[in-house]
Amino acid sequence: MPQPRRTFLSDLGMGFTGLTLGAMLAQDGRLRADQPAAENGANPDTTPDKPAGAPPGGYHHPPRAKSVIWIFLSGGYSHVETFDPKPALNEHAGKTFDKTPFENPVDSPLHKKRFRSVPAEEINVRDVYPTIYPMQVGWSKRGEAGIEMTDWWPHLAGQVDELCFVRNLWTTDNDHAAENQIHTGRHRLDEQQPSIGAWAHYGLGSLNENLPKFTVLGGPTRSDTRLSIDSLYLGPQHAGVPIALDPANPLPFGQRHPSQSERQQQEEFELIHQLNSLTAVTYPEDQELLARIRAYELAFRMQSTVPEAIDFADETEATRKLYGIDEAATDVAGRRLLAARRQIERGVRFVQVFPSAYGVWDSHQKLKENHTKLCASVDLPVAGLIADMKQRGLLEDTVVVFCTEFGRTPGLELRGGGTDGRDHHPNGFTIWMAGAGLKQGFVHGETDELGYNALGEGHYVTDLHATVLHLLGLDNRRLEIPGRKRLDIDHGRVIEEILA
Repeated sequence: MPQPRRTFLSDLGMGFTGLTLGAMLAQDGRLRADQPAAENGANPDTTPDKPAGAPPGGYHHPPRAKSVIWIFLSGGYSHVETFDPKPALNEHAGKTFDKTPFENPVDSPLHKKRFRSVPAEEINVRDVYPTIYPMQVGWSKRGEAGIEMTDWWPHLAGQVDELCFVRNLWTTDNDHAAENQIHTGRHRLDEQQPSIGAWAHYGLGSLNENLPKFTVLGGPTRSDTRLSIDSLYLGPQHAGVPIALDPANPLPFGQRHPSQSERQQQEEFELIHQLNSLTAVTYPEDQELLARIRAYELAFRMQSTVPEAIDFADETEATRKLYGIDEAATDVAGRRLLAARRQIERGVRFVQVFPSAYGVWDSHQKLKENHTKLCASVDLPVAGLIADMKQRGLLEDTVVVFCTEFGRTPGLELRGGGTDGRDHHPNGFTIWMAGAGLKQGFVHGETDELGYNALGEGHYVTDLHATVLHLLGLDNRRLEIPGRKRLDIDHGRVIEEILA
């Protein structure tokens, strides 16, 4: 039996109630930050010195970007076989850490500071395999900037001078709950926090009232990774909205029943709106009720705008080829990334893309075989996205983030008689960014000679969050909810060194 629309629209998973509440509160002048509208610019959309599409609630500071495409590769790609090649692994292959001329990275205070295993330390074997495993692919310097990348990224290498690498990211969870941690900033043993996409949604107004502000393509596919797009105490209105790449049915339960005409549905929504409005007079402070009133309106409009946003009928054959669409290896990632570009063009603030399936980068065994295939599945589509956005001028006001949950161990994984894989490695790994407000062809930070520890202070994952929000015109430390005091590490710090 079809789910009732009233139930559907208030359902936390789809979050239609919330899709409109964010826009509604911004229109009503409520700010997500602690700065009053008079200081922040009450309505930047109508103020000459504010960029077009600025949120009515205002910014904390002038933004460099309007939107974000956040690309996440689930499972943990190997940093040393992608964007942080380490020739010392080949030179000392087969030796244990203590037999090299370098400091044993396991004995480093950096390891002890950042290591937080759920199992007791005395029984944990992860992340400390001491026998060095050589790189499984060649590498060379790419682009005018001479940035080292491995040979598994021939297409992305052609765009390297657009990219900004951060090679000293670190996190603390050495298991796959790190997929949530890269998005929320919290270890699974701690109280959870809203995701980065939810904070962006919470902080900014809408650029298109007919579309969600925070959409998700390709994931998350498991209930235990829902936190990576969740909004928790910010309210369901700020959670990510999964979009299916089927123009005929992009939103489950979001289409009009075949037996009902568009006019009939519109009249039904109008009646519900009138009844809810009468109740709103009695309960003017009921935000959930006010959200529901707007939600029906948005749901009606989305039935036409969302399908159009993911319909590639008007894309040229050259563009489809650029993304690798209709090619077996690259079709899935290509379609998701092209859909992300189309949504950004239409005013979606934050698009979170899972270009490959859950956990597939988790190469405990057969790393060479797995990474050869997986890199080939995303290399062309991601390079195509950068090239396409550049030629359309979209990189001038969009931030692209390419990340994973952790790297992989410099040592050979030995569990189960392993001979050709690497385990999880949160102590140091690489991500890259591109677009508005970022240096181009730039590398920031480093890991040690073996790719084990992020050197110096490094950057905990919330530094990435703070940087993205800063580029959007938001100060992460001022995005606070009464009664919900966040820890200092939750806020992170802006990575000033990579800003243009």
